[in-house]
Amino acid sequence: MFSSLTLLHKNAAFPQALTALLVQHGIHVQPRQLAATKACHVWQWVFKTPLAMTLRHSIAQLLAPAQQQGLADYVLYEGQQAPSIKLAVFDMDSTLIQAEVMDELAYAAGIGEQVAAITASAMRGEIGFQESFKRRLGLLKGFDCSDLAAIYEQIELMPGAERLMRNLLKQGVYCVILSGGFSYFADRFAARLGMQEAHSNPLQQVENKLTGDISVPILDAERKRQLLTAIRTQYGWQSEQTLAVGDGANDLPMLAAAGLGMAFHAKPLVIEQAPHHISHFGLDSLLYVLGMADTDLV
Repeated sequence: MFSSLTLLHKNAAFPQALTALLVQHGIHVQPRQLAATKACHVWQWVFKTPLAMTLRHSIAQLLAPAQQQGLADYVLYEGQQAPSIKLAVFDMDSTLIQAEVMDELAYAAGIGEQVAAITASAMRGEIGFQESFKRRLGLLKGFDCSDLAAIYEQIELMPGAERLMRNLLKQGVYCVILSGGFSYFADRFAARLGMQEAHSNPLQQVENKLTGDISVPILDAERKRQLLTAIRTQYGWQSEQTLAVGDGANDLPMLAAAGLGMAFHAKPLVIEQAPHHISHFGLDSLLYVLGMADTDLV
């Protein structure tokens, strides 16, 4: 079994402490520095047996205080071999971009707090995505679509998004947006980042006004999982060759279906259930999780 431990940190003492902990568990490997700032290290080893739960627990116990203080994130990966990603799928809202698009439309329409409360409840997993989507879109009935372009221009990409995508594409990774948001935005951000596909929900409009009606089927959690599987199967890739990244409860099925499922700056419920998570560093930190060093990157 191949194992790797990637540490993103803001304290020079952490790598030494982790090396000592691994030695206690019979793993005698030295870390490799991946980032020029010395803020990222990786340990890699191969054992015949899977990782012991005692090791997982010890690492979590050691780094938990630093994670709570925003000083460290780590990803402990185990597989038949080192990750060789061919397909990477991303949620859009609050993952690739620093906004929830539906909330931005609502604030422009003067009903921001009302819609944002429904969004937050859905992201925490308190109500289903389809129900929250119907409620929020219904409140936006009559929204003037002429304002969409200005809203798009105001939305900023997540820190590290451009560097991440530039290097994934350089490595030949097929990059896709799977979003429960709107196609007007997903299509534009995918094109801006050079991604190959975008799947999302079209906005229904009549006379340049939103109707408040949904297009069926809604691209929800299960549809995201289905699309990941369908694209992977279409190109003949294995599940171990897929990366999925998202922040909300409706991303959990696709995170579970990927070889490397990553919750990014996610809600507590998602962090608890996702295979892995990064909460304190930029999107480009995923490049280090995939074993790339600064010297490999553009």
